[in-house]
Amino acid sequence: MTKLGLHLFVKDMKESLAFYRRLGISFPDGSDAQPHVAVTLAGDFDLSFGTHELTRAYDPAFRPPAGGSPNSLQVALGSRAEVDRLYGELTGAGHRSHLAPHDAFWGARYAEVDDPDGNVVGFQSPVDPAKRSRGPNL
Repeated sequence: MTKLGLHLFVKDMKESLAFYRRLGISFPDGSDAQPHVAVTLAGDFDLSFGTHELTRAYDPAFRPPAGGSPNSLQVALGSRAEVDRLYGELTGAGHRSHLAPHDAFWGARYAEVDDPDGNVVGFQSPVDPAKRSRGPNL
């Protein structure tokens, strides 16, 4: 069986874990001072964090990404109001807005914020069919 996970390279473990704690993720005591931290989330999905220093120790060719990733981590929230609340909390704490909350054409409330390393994290409410609109003309 294949197990899926995501590894994020971080400049500052403490700062990065503080961001993800605001999303409701719990980390073991003492994690802020570790060079590598991994947690198993629902569905047996592993989310791990490794410092640039640790990564260079096993990959001397590692170069920190410039400007974040073109991919995004997606977080499902329980309500439209929760999207607005979490976006406000994160941007109020100084995290960069990537996309302000809006009613997306697929019927969900949606927003994006950059984590401390520039990775885009999207927040989405459940889809409300009454909020759907015509999508982009591709």
